Amino acid sequence: MAHPVDVHVGKRIRHRRWLVGMTQQQLAEKVGIKFQQIQKYETGANRVSASRLWDIADALEVKVSFFFEGIETEGSEQSQSSDNVPADILGDKEALDLVRSYYAIPENQRRRLFELARVLSDVA
Repeated sequence: MAHPVDVHVGKRIRHRRWLVGMTQQQLAEKVGIKFQQIQKYETGANRVSASRLWDIADALEVKVSFFFEGIETEGSEQSQSSDNVPADILGDKEALDLVRSYYAIPENQRRRLFELARVLSDVA
C-alpha cells in the first residue's frame, strides 16, 4: 500500500505536469528517466527521491515545496470550503480545463469574462 505522502506528491506532480501541458514522456525526457517511472511516481506506487523531486520541480518550474502544499489538510473531514469550492481544486479536471481555457483568452476579453462570472455567481 502506498504511503499517503507519496500519493499526495504524485498527484501534485501529475497536476502540475498537466497544467503546463507536458506529457509524461516530455517530463521523463527532461528528468532523464523513462515515462513509466513518471507513471509510478504519479500514482504513488514508487517513492520519489529528494534529488529526483528536485529535478522534477526544475522541469516543471516550481519550488520543491509545491509538491507538499495542502498535505496537512488532505486527510481532514472538510472536503469543501465555506465558499462551496472543492478543497482539492487541483484534483478537479474540469476546473483545470477551465483555468487553462481562461488564460488562453486575450486579456481584455478575459477581464470581461471574469466580471460576467462574478455577476453570475452573485445572482446564484
